[in-house]
Amino acid sequence: MNVRRLLPTTVAAGAAALGLMAVSACSSAGADDSAGGDKLKVVTSFYPMQYLAEQIGGGHVSVSTLTPPGVEPHDLELKPRQTAELNEAGYILYLKGIQPAVDEAIDQSEAKNKVDAATLTKLEHHGTEGGHSHEGEEEHAHEGESEAGADPHIWLDPVKYAEVAKGVGASLEKADPDHAADYKKNTEALVKKLDGLNAKFRTGLQNTATKTFITTHAAFGYLAERYGLDQEGIAGIDPESEPSPARIKELQTIAKADKVSTVFFETLASDKTAKTLAADAGLKTDVLDPLEGITDKSKGDDYLQVMESNLAGLQKALGAK
Repeated sequence: MNVRRLLPTTVAAGAAALGLMAVSACSSAGADDSAGGDKLKVVTSFYPMQYLAEQIGGGHVSVSTLTPPGVEPHDLELKPRQTAELNEAGYILYLKGIQPAVDEAIDQSEAKNKVDAATLTKLEHHGTEGGHSHEGEEEHAHEGESEAGADPHIWLDPVKYAEVAKGVGASLEKADPDHAADYKKNTEALVKKLDGLNAKFRTGLQNTATKTFITTHAAFGYLAERYGLDQEGIAGIDPESEPSPARIKELQTIAKADKVSTVFFETLASDKTAKTLAADAGLKTDVLDPLEGITDKSKGDDYLQVMESNLAGLQKALGAK
């Protein structure tokens, strides 16, 4: 006797859908496409790309990231298994200029759809110290950056990140036309959230006692430019570079002149220099998260929450009125 016939159709459909979900969860690319159990296999380079892929791809993609939580993306070395994963991907989303090892592996991968987020918005040059050019800036530049030395930290500006989101949405529609309408809808929803975040930053940082903030590495050039602030990086765009004694002295002078109250450090890179500088100059310390990965230490569970924590930290440090 066919038991299914006795079930109301909705229940049967629900059970069938559950069955499909179970299949797609366990199966690899071998699953039957026509059964709808196969998701587009998306590999991303690090968290800001993973977030876009998950938000826009929704239920139609299975997203993995090459950079595990808690690993400094700039330092990532790929394992052979990860290189193999790149060849099996249906779609790769990365940001050229952040991770030299990843850029190289993606260049060599056989994946059909490879999207470099840096091509979806305009990259700019930020002096190592937030728009002020300093001697020795060239040697600070990270070897992985595009040859022109442009700043790759575009995700920290909600407006640029929204531009990238639109580009990712359009490229997913092309890569997987069957679900184009959903990708379009998800992209619009994400862009709306990022527009809201931009409005919060704009209003929240409009009137502040000082416009200058000091941070471990110069990741916040786009954010500073967007909201009329001055970023002073202790190190360059690469978080591992050591500042010179002259730079530390210069920062102490800037801190006095610009009434800086706080030195920001971040969750993934060393906070030693920031804390020493703060102690010597009698300044407070706080976290400004460059959002290169989410860990237990992050002030929030995802991009939007951590960016709102960053806004609160900046408002406090800059004396927002």
